[in-house]
Amino acid sequence: MSHPIHTYTELQQQIHDDLRIQHPEWVQPNGESPMCDSYEARLLELLEGLTQREPNKSYNDLATS
Repeated sequence: MSHPIHTYTELQQQIHDDLRIQHPEWVQPNGESPMCDSYEARLLELLEGLTQREPNKSYNDLATS
């Protein structure tokens, strides 16, 4: 069972770990995983896009404007 996530760094680590657990076929013998790294990078791009929105607007406000 996973523990509660309190920080952005904890969220990143949980995603990092979970991708490798869920897709062991993506992990190379040396421990590297370009596929997992790609998914993590894409998620960071998406999260950064969310944090750059106007702080007082909700997602729905932005989607309809």
